[in-house]
Amino acid sequence: MVAFGSGLAAAADETEDSAATAEAKTTVVSIGITDHKVDKPELMKRMLLPKPRFNSPGVAYGWVAHAKKGDRVELHLTLDGESLMHNVNEVTEDDTDVLIQAGKTGVPAGGWPKGQYTAKVTVTRDGETVAEQETDPIPFE
Repeated sequence: MVAFGSGLAAAADETEDSAATAEAKTTVVSIGITDHKVDKPELMKRMLLPKPRFNSPGVAYGWVAHAKKGDRVELHLTLDGESLMHNVNEVTEDDTDVLIQAGKTGVPAGGWPKGQYTAKVTVTRDGETVAEQETDPIPFE
């Protein structure tokens, strides 16, 4: 499963001055769960990625555009609402794109448990959530 956000041309925030300057908004560009590690060039193709099976690797990914220095980007691979694996990235530069992944590139012993899996990415700035997105639940069949 793959879901795409509003894209890299993020929405502009207008200021109250007459010049109406624009600032890039932090946004989730892409989020999903697939059977392999992904990279930005693959995600930019906007192709449907294979969903994991009970006997394949399972990797959640989130691509965030325009993160700011100090932002905390967190990704969870969940099973029936409970976090199985997660990853956190502390952003060190302004206006950064962040690709974050969490999961297994191997197969768990006995395969993945039955249930509904989701990927959830959250961007926190100064203690407040500025972007958040979660995939629809999918089974690993």
